[in-house]
Amino acid sequence: MPLDPSFLQREPAIVARELLGAYLARRLPAGETVYLPIVEVEIYEGFKDKASHAHRGRTPRNAVMFEPGGCFYVYLCYGVHWLLNAIAGPADYPAAILLRGAGAISGPGRLTKHLQVDRTLDGQLAVPKSGLWFAESGITVAEEEIEYLPRVGIASAGEEWAHKPLRLVCPQISAISAAR
Repeated sequence: MPLDPSFLQREPAIVARELLGAYLARRLPAGETVYLPIVEVEIYEGFKDKASHAHRGRTPRNAVMFEPGGCFYVYLCYGVHWLLNAIAGPADYPAAILLRGAGAISGPGRLTKHLQVDRTLDGQLAVPKSGLWFAESGITVAEEEIEYLPRVGIASAGEEWAHKPLRLVCPQISAISAAR
């Protein structure tokens, strides 16, 4: 069952927590649909977050971050990897949740490569019609199963932001989904 895009129009920390275990669903260009349980995310929230692309305000690149939650923000990192983010929260409050791992795929660049995600999905709603969406999985993740860790690769944002535990990881999800 697809999650309605309004699921993402809530507080980003709650959305990130509840995305763990949900499926990231992708209809591939060849027609096959893949469902992967989300195992790792990172939160980037608001103007105050110096690691966020929206820290200094709206630009053509990050404009989608100012939309109401429910769409995707896809950008090219280091000119090599497409990175996939879900926009969360209300309109005009820039918050994004980077999808870092799903199923057995670890790493945001590997995930987008596997799912054939590129810039064409930037700004698209998280609905089946777009070919990329979130779906209920039936997997329940207990709070004690989640590891809260620092985000990856953001040292340039400064000491305070580099160490905030805004990366949520639940390695048990892959084992749970494999047993189903």
